[in-house]
Amino acid sequence: MQVLDHDEIWERLPMSAAIGALEEVIAGGRLAATPPRQHVHAGNQELLLMPSFLDGGGGVKLVGIDPDNPARGLPRIQGVFVLFDPPGLTPSAVLDARALTALRTAAVSGLATRYLARPDASRLVILGAGPQAHAHLLAMHALFELSEVTVVSRTRAGAEELAARAREELGLAAVVAGPEAVADADVICTCTTSRTPVFDGALLPEGVHVNAVGAYRPDMQEVDATTVAGSAVVVESREAALAESGDLIVAAREAGWDPAAITADLVEVVRDGVAVRTAAAQRTLFESVGVAFEDLVIARAVLEAPASGS
Repeated sequence: MQVLDHDEIWERLPMSAAIGALEEVIAGGRLAATPPRQHVHAGNQELLLMPSFLDGGGGVKLVGIDPDNPARGLPRIQGVFVLFDPPGLTPSAVLDARALTALRTAAVSGLATRYLARPDASRLVILGAGPQAHAHLLAMHALFELSEVTVVSRTRAGAEELAARAREELGLAAVVAGPEAVADADVICTCTTSRTPVFDGALLPEGVHVNAVGAYRPDMQEVDATTVAGSAVVVESREAALAESGDLIVAAREAGWDPAAITADLVEVVRDGVAVRTAAAQRTLFESVGVAFEDLVIARAVLEAPASGS
């Protein structure tokens, strides 16, 4: 059985390849059984169980979340993904779930952005400065010729570090600013664990595309009802989004947003060709909570990629 750590996952599969792997599976209609994510709580700790089947094989992601871990010098999120191969669902690999989650989440956002953002988008604003923010920087860099990157974070040191990585690793013009920077964005990625909106939706310019990935529980929220109601909304799965996305749940409960207003899910956009952006001035929102089949697709792509040094 292979065991792939955090660094090897990132070394094996470039972001562009991860986006392409998801697009191939979704466009080909190869999706299979994926039940709702299971949450188990004990105090402020949480365990997540995410199983899925695909092409005769399967996989299960097991994740532990402890908000107190950073004070212990540990990652807030830890876990493993176990891959089962056909025939017979034979266990074949264990992958670091933290790296896999960051890679697949950003790749899903990248795929949605490919279909939803304006093709001339060049100004990126990232809210958050952790692993997801860095992964989304890589995804957006893989899609666009970025003219500027702005990092917004409640932790100034983290924002400065991510901006420095954008400059030094990718050669991009990158600065640190406040949440009002969204007013000048073409693409916005919210990559936080916030329980309240991280920017004022009234500031959003025409034509902007937003990837909101942090509110995977009903008690979390990154974008306000103004953003939701003023955008064409795309989700991975209506069932998952309406059960889990705090952004959508709060907008429906407190502002009267109608869930029937969801324009499409990602399968309808990629496989069925549903057109979401109908004008350059239209605002679009991809609301992501993470679905298990995405982890399975990316895990397989990682295993099929050449090993580092080969």
